[in-house]
Amino acid sequence: MFQNFRRVIRKMFREFLVYHHSSVEYRAKIFTLMISANGEMCECEKQKLKEIAYNIYKDDEDRAELLLDTVYEYHEKIITKNGLDFEHLIALVMQETKEMKRFAQKIDIGLLKQLMECTDEESEEELLFQERIIEFLGTLKNDYGAK
Repeated sequence: MFQNFRRVIRKMFREFLVYHHSSVEYRAKIFTLMISANGEMCECEKQKLKEIAYNIYKDDEDRAELLLDTVYEYHEKIITKNGLDFEHLIALVMQETKEMKRFAQKIDIGLLKQLMECTDEESEEELLFQERIIEFLGTLKNDYGAK
């Protein structure tokens, strides 16, 4: 019970309580792009996302959980059309990458491709859309990342 309460408080006030919260939120936006590309989030995607989050933040379970919660929050906003849509999320990622060039280093194409493993191979449109997202993010990384 205390853990759930703590997570809710941390989620609500992450701007004040979490060191470099903008970095976690940027990563969450990138992962949300991949997951929300096909609409619903399947169990495979949830499991892969959890593995990725704990891989990124090996020594900080709280940050990994915050990343997961933030992805779920953004995904829910997109699905329910509650103040965020897919195109707006793309624009936010592009804008934040341009403004904070160090964020481009956080785009890990290998991790994003792991999420593609959950997409049904018979769904060529979804796979193609996810590939385009990865190409877009790769371009952002090349254009704004450290040379």
